[in-house]
Amino acid sequence: MSSPSVSDAQDRSALLATLGFPLLVILGGVIGFALPDVTSQGASAVNPLLGIIMFGMGLTLKPADFRLVFTRPLPVVIGVIAQYLIMPLTAVLVVWLLRLPPEIAAGVILVGCAPGGTSSNVVSYLARGDVALSVTMTSVSTLLAPVITPLLVALLAGEYMPVQAGPMALSIVQVVLVPVILGLLVSTFLPRVVEAVTPVLPWISVIAISSIVAIVVGGSHERILEAGVLVLGAVILHNLLGYLLGYGVGAVFGQPVPVKRTMAIEVGMQNSGLAAGLAATYMSPLAALPAAVFSVWHNLSGALLAALCRLQDARR
Repeated sequence: MSSPSVSDAQDRSALLATLGFPLLVILGGVIGFALPDVTSQGASAVNPLLGIIMFGMGLTLKPADFRLVFTRPLPVVIGVIAQYLIMPLTAVLVVWLLRLPPEIAAGVILVGCAPGGTSSNVVSYLARGDVALSVTMTSVSTLLAPVITPLLVALLAGEYMPVQAGPMALSIVQVVLVPVILGLLVSTFLPRVVEAVTPVLPWISVIAISSIVAIVVGGSHERILEAGVLVLGAVILHNLLGYLLGYGVGAVFGQPVPVKRTMAIEVGMQNSGLAAGLAATYMSPLAALPAAVFSVWHNLSGALLAALCRLQDARR
């Protein structure tokens, strides 16, 4: 058992990551808006930046992280299925309710079809959820993304914008699957090296995400002012529905409170960096804007959700 002082230090570190990262992402957005001619030229760097993010995720994984697939398969299966059903379908609902224009609609749907976000593991820890389940769900949904994400995007977003499912799948393999597997291999066979670089990994990832946001915002600079409020409303509604329905799925299947919290977080938080990169590459900069906004919002809402969970525990 961790001592109270160690636990408090871990809590502070996790909270700093959850609240500090959005500030850096916002800074990336401000730079993109202020210097659109410069940042929009970096479009070709989006995929390499995504590869860096996913390699960093792979470095944090260990083969033992997949043990739950075999020892406790029910919550993993329920959670991953909910991830790839609830968020895509709620994205379609949000698009319909808000009557979103085609490019933004396609971007919101793409966010919904992305795998779980990497910061969900930290938020699950802060919310006193099932962290092992969170890591497993994020890992499994990420490994399934090369197949499931392009198919869902083609099915649900194809009426709003042309979708190249084949090239998108190949891109996900290149910038997600291969880097994650390479990172997992390095963490397995060179654990001391990984231990040495672990403290800086989150900051490298957030700098990469901030750079992607700057590129996306720079590319959609001219239309941000007219579309910004609409995109923010769509992102908030989508994210909150994910939390509520994810928790509801856990409740329907009689899962304990920590598992229900983790399911809410895993379903509600998306890999918005991947979504932004795919949208910028295969759709348009404006279609990538919902993912850029999601990158900021879901960390802020995740921190608030974790605080509410802890408040609930304190009242018991």
